[in-house]
Amino acid sequence: MRQMDHESRRRLLLSSPLFDALPREALDDILAQAIEKFVRRGQTVFQKGDEGSYMVAVLSGRIRISDTSLEGREVTLNLIDAGEVTGEIALLDGKPRSADATALEDSTLMVVERRHFLPYLTSSNELALRMIDVLCERLRDTSETLGNFAMLDLPGRLARKLLKLAAEYGNSANGRIRLEIRLSHTDLGRFVGCSRETVNKQMRAWEEAGIVARDGGRIAVCKPTVLRRLAGQD
Repeated sequence: MRQMDHESRRRLLLSSPLFDALPREALDDILAQAIEKFVRRGQTVFQKGDEGSYMVAVLSGRIRISDTSLEGREVTLNLIDAGEVTGEIALLDGKPRSADATALEDSTLMVVERRHFLPYLTSSNELALRMIDVLCERLRDTSETLGNFAMLDLPGRLARKLLKLAAEYGNSANGRIRLEIRLSHTDLGRFVGCSRETVNKQMRAWEEAGIVARDGGRIAVCKPTVLRRLAGQD
């Protein structure tokens, strides 16, 4: 796998509000000390309980953050896209990882060691505020996920997740919203805390009702108003 050149990495990282707060010389210093890593789809990036000595910036691809429920079922908490970071909590406190990270697709990552990043964080109020923003966004996403599990049944959770994915990764065409992210029913099950078979059954019923469809191997939302009603958002 050919490595990304310095300027390409720099431009990509500047799309992140966290790295955008760094002065040019600081960003170049971090880039010089960081390690580029390629991971295949399904490969583990880090596991819950691992030492939290570094942060990961996604240069290309997509990383899934997950944890295991009390029932032993894997639940997806977040997706980390190109230009975003993960592992920032352990980077700050140096404590073990609080969740698992797995490549959802082939991905190129940049590993930033804690000892190389913290000096800039402690000396820059703007960078510290940006880090707080990142942490707040993570907290909101996790709170939303937990709230969905507490308040919604499976159709409601699945409808709400499809609507959120459509807002983040969808393109509107021919009266429907096609997700540009490729997700299997197993992936969807991990978002809503149920088995692939259960998601299969629900999606098949929605396809027969014309609520969703398969479009070139991807999911398309055909009747978002119906999903909003099921999700309690109408």
